[in-house]
Amino acid sequence: MRALVTGGGGFLGSAIAGALLERGHAVRILARGDYPAMRALGAETVRADLCDANAVMAACAGVDVVFHVAARVGFHGPAGDYESVNVGGTQNVIAACQAHGIGRLVFTSTPSVVHSREGSEGVDESAPYPTEWVADYPRTKALAEQKVIAADSPELRTVSLRPRGIWGPGDTQLMPKLVRWAKAGQLKRIGTEDPLQSFSYIDNVVHAHLCAEESLRSPASSVGGKAYFVSDGEPVGSWTMADLVLQAAGLRLPDKFISVGKAARAATVIEWIWNTFGLSSEPRITRYKLDVLTKPCWFDISAARRDLGYEPPMTREAGLAKLKEWVDAGGLESSAP
Repeated sequence: MRALVTGGGGFLGSAIAGALLERGHAVRILARGDYPAMRALGAETVRADLCDANAVMAACAGVDVVFHVAARVGFHGPAGDYESVNVGGTQNVIAACQAHGIGRLVFTSTPSVVHSREGSEGVDESAPYPTEWVADYPRTKALAEQKVIAADSPELRTVSLRPRGIWGPGDTQLMPKLVRWAKAGQLKRIGTEDPLQSFSYIDNVVHAHLCAEESLRSPASSVGGKAYFVSDGEPVGSWTMADLVLQAAGLRLPDKFISVGKAARAATVIEWIWNTFGLSSEPRITRYKLDVLTKPCWFDISAARRDLGYEPPMTREAGLAKLKEWVDAGGLESSAP
């Protein structure tokens, strides 16, 4: 099989590319940066912007399947950036797949496309898209997902995966930030609750993508044009999980906390300042980030189990042990943003 992985230099994209290479497939990655480590593993690398339709068209030539992982992520930034990458970039990928007769497209989405500000508890794929959004990331990912689903056809079969809270060895965002803030004494809990949330170990998310691709290859499969939640299975408290991740680095979550109300007021003021002065750095707290941290956010993965044959191969306990091994080997220092 010949596969293209967009965002193939990132945390998830590189893990998917590596798993494909291990299985003997030919892999090409599309990324904005240069990733010699991926070339050393045997991947062909294309350095280009997802917003460049011609570059995306060229990168898709000669492949059988596209894993579209690349996205503009984050809690804050110009709306146009999210639009051009998440919506426009996805449309470029779809158009290239159709032009080249590529038969399968696996899209990496997010549960945030249907997450309610009141919280999500045991939500399944029947949940509708919201009519109002508090951030551009989930809004534009929802638009992109709808384009992918609508593009499904007998010639191009598509599926969308919604992994929540990806963690594990190779993490370049969540764990490095937690560790940095904890060491600087800047880490605080928000509120006294420990809301249940879904998390997804990196190997489990990779496995889900491979299951999805295999399902699309089966003529008898009905997964085309559908979206699926993916996670480790049983939810865990958000602050409990933060503490478990910190323990892998020899740290603990501090006992100090601030109230949700105080954090909400701070988020409103901070967003106004960032938007008014056009600041490019990511603020410490936003309304969207506050929702993610303080509201229940867990999802039913029964459909992925039933339709994709997905079963998380890595338990949380085994994943935490792997994470500690990675930290002890110096992995955290090399992956910090």
